Amino acid sequence: MTILDPARSDQFRTAAQHASFHVPTARRDELATHVLDAMRGQHYASAAAVAVLDGDQLLGLVTIEKLFAAPPATPMSLLMDANPPVVASSTVQEHAAWKAVHHNEPTLAVIDDGRFGGLIPANAMLEVLLTEHDEDMVRLGGFLRSASPAQLTTVEPLLRRLWHRLPWLGVGLIGALLAAGVVGNFEADLAEHVLIAFFVPGVVYLADAIGTQTEALVIRGLSLGVGVRRIIGREIATGVILGLLLGGVSLLVVGLIWQDWAVALAVALSLLAAASIATVIALVLPWVISRLGQDPAFGSGPLATVVQDILTVTIYLAVASALVG
Repeated sequence: MTILDPARSDQFRTAAQHASFHVPTARRDELATHVLDAMRGQHYASAAAVAVLDGDQLLGLVTIEKLFAAPPATPMSLLMDANPPVVASSTVQEHAAWKAVHHNEPTLAVIDDGRFGGLIPANAMLEVLLTEHDEDMVRLGGFLRSASPAQLTTVEPLLRRLWHRLPWLGVGLIGALLAAGVVGNFEADLAEHVLIAFFVPGVVYLADAIGTQTEALVIRGLSLGVGVRRIIGREIATGVILGLLLGGVSLLVVGLIWQDWAVALAVALSLLAAASIATVIALVLPWVISRLGQDPAFGSGPLATVVQDILTVTIYLAVASALVG
C-alpha cells in the first residue's frame, strides 16, 4: 500500500485541476485486509475508491464499499473494476463530472499519457456540476457575463448589475419595437376583429416556452460535448408534436368558448408553426454562437426570445388576417 505525492496540474477548468494523488492505492496482489490496515490513520483527499496500480499504470478501481464487504484474504485483482471510467488530464471539468455521474462511480480516474494522474473526489465533481449549473442559469438570464462563483452576481454593485444586463435587454427593446411595427401593419384587421388580439400573448408565450426548453437542452448538451446533430431530429419532432397537441386543444377551446372557428383555426395553425420554428431557432442559435467560438449560453436566451417573438407575432397575425378577413 502506497500514498503518492500530492502533485497535480493546475490547468484551468480541466480534470487535472481537480485530480489528487493523495488517494489510497494498492497492488493487484495485495489482500483486502492489508489494504484496509494501511488506510487506517491516513488522511486522503478522497477515500471513495482505491486505485490498483502497476507502477504508474492504472489497472482498476475498488470502491470502499466493496473493499469493506470483501473477505479479508481477497486479492485486489478480484475486487477491482478493470474498466473504470477515465478521462484525460486535459478533459473539460464538466465533461469529466458528467462521465462519472453516468457511470455511477464515486470518483473518476485521470490518465495522463497512459500514466495514472490521480482521482477526482466526489465533492469536487459535485462542485463542478453546481458551479456550471449556476453559470449557465446566469448566462441564460441575459447577463453579459457571469461572476465566479456565479452567486456573486446577486450581490454585485448597482452599476455592474446594469452593465451585465443592459446590452441584451437593449436587443430585446429593439425586438419589441419591431414587433410593435408588425402589429401596426395589421391594425385594420385587429380593429375589425378584436378577438384576434386576445390570443397574441398566449401564442407568444407558448412559442417562447417551447423554445426555452429546447435551448436549455442544447446548451447543456454542448457544454457536455453532446453535439446538436445527436438531438436535432428528436427535438424538431418534439416541437412539431407539441405544436399539434397545443394547437388541437386551442382549436377546440377557442372555438367552443368564443364561437369563432376562424380565429380558433388561426390560433391552432399559428401554434403549430410557432412551436416548430421556435424549436429550430433554439437549436440553431446556440450552435451558431458555439461555432463562432463563443459560449452558447451568453445571450442565447434573450436573442432567441426576440427572434421567436417577432416571428410568432408575424405568423399569427398573418394567418389570422388570411382566415378571418
